[in-house]
Amino acid sequence: MQWRAILSGAVGLVVCAVLVGAPTGPATGKGKAPPKVEAVFTDVDKAPADFKFQGEYEGTAGDKKIGVQVIALGDQKFQCVFHQGGLPGAGWDKSEKVCIDAKMEGDMVLLAPSKAKKKYMAVPPDEFSATDKPPAEQKAYSGTIQGGELKGKSDAGVEFACKRVVRESPTLGAKPPEGAIVLFDGTKTDEFNGGRLDADKKVLCTDGKDITTKRKFNNYTAHVEFMLPYKPTGRGQGRGNSGFYQVDCYEVQVLDSFGLMGKNNECGGIYTKADPKVNMCLPPLQWQTYDVDFRNAEYADGKKVKSAVATLKHNGVVIHENFEISGPTGGGRKEDGTPGPIKLQGHGNPLQYRNVWVVEQK
Repeated sequence: MQWRAILSGAVGLVVCAVLVGAPTGPATGKGKAPPKVEAVFTDVDKAPADFKFQGEYEGTAGDKKIGVQVIALGDQKFQCVFHQGGLPGAGWDKSEKVCIDAKMEGDMVLLAPSKAKKKYMAVPPDEFSATDKPPAEQKAYSGTIQGGELKGKSDAGVEFACKRVVRESPTLGAKPPEGAIVLFDGTKTDEFNGGRLDADKKVLCTDGKDITTKRKFNNYTAHVEFMLPYKPTGRGQGRGNSGFYQVDCYEVQVLDSFGLMGKNNECGGIYTKADPKVNMCLPPLQWQTYDVDFRNAEYADGKKVKSAVATLKHNGVVIHENFEISGPTGGGRKEDGTPGPIKLQGHGNPLQYRNVWVVEQK
């Protein structure tokens, strides 16, 4: 598998997006502040200043290749996740990650280890860990991010230097093959129940509500492209939650899990059933792809005789291969082996989808 990689400057991203501004909470009575509402951004041009620093960086530490994923956590704070060998899906050797805290200072970001007690996906940025092995946080790395470059020195005195990159899935923009059913090509929503067409951007918007196909499917190959919102103060399931449901029964999680461990309830996971082989989630406000080969469960005389099976590529990388799904994942219909719709879950979040097509199989 080869990535199409685009070197990027500090601002750098050119993507299709729609703005969802942060609403203002209603007054709660005299002398009381309105409830805090998390800001959600779906337009690169209107994202806050910290957005231009989050993302992926590639380079070297000494004579070895490394990749760094910089996660925005709100309050202009970040966590920098160092991967030996390169970025996930592009060389990372799956060794232990090193996670270093960072904070904006003027026109740059300064890296500095934190002494705070860490917890996986903790809400306070100073306590946040992108790994479920928080002691990795305590290494004394130092450095800066400025002008699209991440530079510094490890606790062992090894100098590192990385440049920001914007990776694209090799299946991004894949054309539907002959015989495909085009569910969404950017021009109309006739194939769906629900969903809003943004005609200017040619995207299908959930606006936080579910979208289901009018047609029902059984065995098929499907392609879908999605964009996660930028929600730096969100954590876990509150960070751009959606789902790509096979026959409205089996959920492939859609979530901003950029830089995290890659669990079954995170992006690429078959919800409650299987972790992805590698976390291929790209940063928010970048287009991503799912390509799935799916065979529905089979029933005879009311009893299941074969489980549903799925092979899934996330951004071109196989993350599930011929995986037998033992049963429904929740949030959808009852498993019975009959054809069902494909669902793009809203779950209260402003997801954007495009280039959705299906090729039916026997």
